[in-house]
Amino acid sequence: MTAARTIMTPDQGTRATELRTAARLLQPGVGRRRFLTGTAAAAALAFAVNLPAAGTASAAEVDARRIAEDPFTLGVASGDPHPASVLIWTRLAPRPYEPGGGLPNGRVEVRWEVARDERFRRIERRGTVTAHPEFAHSVRAEVQGLDSGRLYYYRFRTGSWTSPVGRTRTAPAPGARTSSLTLAAVSCQAYHDGYFTAHRHLAAEDVDVVFHLGDYLYEYAVNATGGARNYTDRRLPDLFNRETTTLEDYRLRYALYKSDPDLRAAHAAHPFVVTWDDHEAENNYAGEIPENDVTPEEFLLRRAAAYRAYWENQPLRTPQRPTGPDMTLYRRLRFGRLAQFDILDTRQYRDDQAYGDGWRTPGPESEDPARTMTGATQERWLIDGWRASNATWNVVPQQVTFAQRRDVPTGAFKLSMDSWDGYPASRQRVLAGAEAAGVDNLMVLTGDVHVSYAFDLKKDFADPASRTIGTEIVTTSIASGKDGADRPANWENQTRANPHLKHYNGRRGYAVVTLGTKEARADFRTVAAVTTPGAPVTTAASFVTEAGNPGLTPA
Repeated sequence: MTAARTIMTPDQGTRATELRTAARLLQPGVGRRRFLTGTAAAAALAFAVNLPAAGTASAAEVDARRIAEDPFTLGVASGDPHPASVLIWTRLAPRPYEPGGGLPNGRVEVRWEVARDERFRRIERRGTVTAHPEFAHSVRAEVQGLDSGRLYYYRFRTGSWTSPVGRTRTAPAPGARTSSLTLAAVSCQAYHDGYFTAHRHLAAEDVDVVFHLGDYLYEYAVNATGGARNYTDRRLPDLFNRETTTLEDYRLRYALYKSDPDLRAAHAAHPFVVTWDDHEAENNYAGEIPENDVTPEEFLLRRAAAYRAYWENQPLRTPQRPTGPDMTLYRRLRFGRLAQFDILDTRQYRDDQAYGDGWRTPGPESEDPARTMTGATQERWLIDGWRASNATWNVVPQQVTFAQRRDVPTGAFKLSMDSWDGYPASRQRVLAGAEAAGVDNLMVLTGDVHVSYAFDLKKDFADPASRTIGTEIVTTSIASGKDGADRPANWENQTRANPHLKHYNGRRGYAVVTLGTKEARADFRTVAAVTTPGAPVTTAASFVTEAGNPGLTPA
């Protein structure tokens, strides 16, 4: 979400001491290429993200039999399902609210099992993987040789401890003519804004896969009572009551979030496909340009720490492992002939927001044809992937609002410079690429804005009568923005200003999308409150779009 750019406070500057120290290892005026490749840069990045000097096996081995407390406090997760494999994840942290997670600085051997049944009577695969302290004792196993399109259960063991059981699914075979696929879309789960009640309801949904569209955590301080959660039965340590800037800060913040039982339940119930937005590193950063007034070198060091912690704490495969401040997060998943998912990264490669960010009147700066949201390489990858696609539905999970979104129904409108409205030439190239590739059923999945929207995507947003060439489903937040309202204060202006906007609701929740061979259906699921736990879930609205005839109609 857009916010005013701020100056780093003295306290935040103190928290970034090691980043500043590492940044000073660089020579004055170092360009980014030399920063990433020079000897000083390597030393700086090693300092910032605790890379071991002699490889990830340098630490001594810990006798797992001597682990006296449950190390599986952060639960289990799976992600990025392939037809014959799944990625399963956990992280060992007997005391998750302490630096180091309560484990010695040593390697821990962890056993894993994947079975066809929840009681593990029919084990399909098993193996052993090492939890390295250099990776915060995170564990991931890419389990191969599984059957396509089926349900599996998994668990981890170390010493005398056994993890909770997780449930996952493999993708359908490449040529499978699957009749339906149900997904959920979630985003924006600010711990300090409320409970993750929506995740508890999501855990009970019958979905094949969950797409997390960004803002998995927030860098902002969380006080002793959990902010809007207003705890009366516990107090959080002071180490959370500061903005995240270092690798240890980000690791601890993931531990706080993943200690939430509702989030753990959702991860254990479904495979997740994740992509980030801004708050996983810093609010509204753009590529190498920070929000706060720090040097580019210092920000890249912070980004390196944030990206490393993200990879350590998410069910991501080996190709997504970062190198310093760079991480290839965009990737493609296929679910038979029914759906192709092109997961985007709209943060790492974008140009800076025009006109200083925020809601601004569009003009030559924002409308510069050279501006990019995705970077040229990712843009080509996306369009080339559409040319090769044989899927009925081509779905693009990404972060920020894609459709045009005017703030008022007059000629003096403003647009969000942080969304695709601030990069209209980039958006037009993507839409033209979809049209040239013959994509009949384009669907964009979006998060970020803490409200749910349903948009028709128009060939020309300035002309309501122009052809509809796709749809956009925007999921609301899990908790960010606190309780919200069915009709936010700007509901009237936005619905009148944007005739292609078919739905707008400001409560918390998630979206469930069912893709079929003839139509897709979107259900917007909401809860009335997140500042108090246990709110029931309801369906705020439902829409369908026909295959080959894009455009949303009420279900």
